Amino acid sequence: MNTIRQSIAAMGQGLGPDVLEACRQLFGAEQQALADAVPAAARDLAYGPHERHRLDLYGAAEDVLKPVLLFVHGGGFVLGDKGDTSWPNAAVGRMAARRGWIGAVMNYRLAPDHLWPAGSEDVAAAVDYLRGAVAEHGGDPERIVVMGTSAGAVHVSGFLRLRPDHGDLVRGAVLLSGLYGCTPLDPKDTRYYGTGDYAAMAPWDAVVETQLPLLVACAQHDPARFQAEFLGLMQARLAGHGTMPRAVLLPGHNHYTMAMHLGTSDTRLEEEIAAFLEDIL
Repeated sequence: MNTIRQSIAAMGQGLGPDVLEACRQLFGAEQQALADAVPAAARDLAYGPHERHRLDLYGAAEDVLKPVLLFVHGGGFVLGDKGDTSWPNAAVGRMAARRGWIGAVMNYRLAPDHLWPAGSEDVAAAVDYLRGAVAEHGGDPERIVVMGTSAGAVHVSGFLRLRPDHGDLVRGAVLLSGLYGCTPLDPKDTRYYGTGDYAAMAPWDAVVETQLPLLVACAQHDPARFQAEFLGLMQARLAGHGTMPRAVLLPGHNHYTMAMHLGTSDTRLEEEIAAFLEDIL
């Protein structure tokens, strides 16, 4: 583990295809073993009419319905996949299954062909679908927790904004390295938001004000903007609620490995997520 942490630290806070591939190499062997051990229970379930409206389920149905963890991948709004033929992103569903939950991993429509609020609309549609269908696959529709990383965390936060009834639909949200509206819009994010009023589109008010239980996480080597968003959200929640939400600053990880390592022998974040679910479900 120390070797992996040293490798991640040496990458710094940068993003890009080369860093992403280097991160994949660090966890590939462990994640491939998990993929071999935990196959998908159902693939390409359609939660809407678009070709990207698909999700996969992990975990076996048993006599008692299980909690459901819905994972929304990252990818800068413009790329990413639920990973049914590879381990990135799918590993989160497999981790959930190994924990005794039902893991759901979804695709969503991508920018620039699909602008704000398409991603959040798709999270809402996936939640609605699971509430109606997941019991057939062993999941409890009354115990759904939604989790996203990076752009996925933005879409989960946007779901909180889009659906004021979100507290009746899900039991909690896990936000990994998201952008909530505390810092100015980066020009590349106009691929999703366009050139309109970002403050009017960002999920900031919803994620600050929601009464839904939250687990918010940031990586030690996240880019500075993501760290500023994490700290800004903590301050705003403290000011508005008198307390911070449950939170994790995860040492030894970067923006990509925050979700990518889930399911490996580094269980620190996994244990935090499990404790969060245990407390709210």
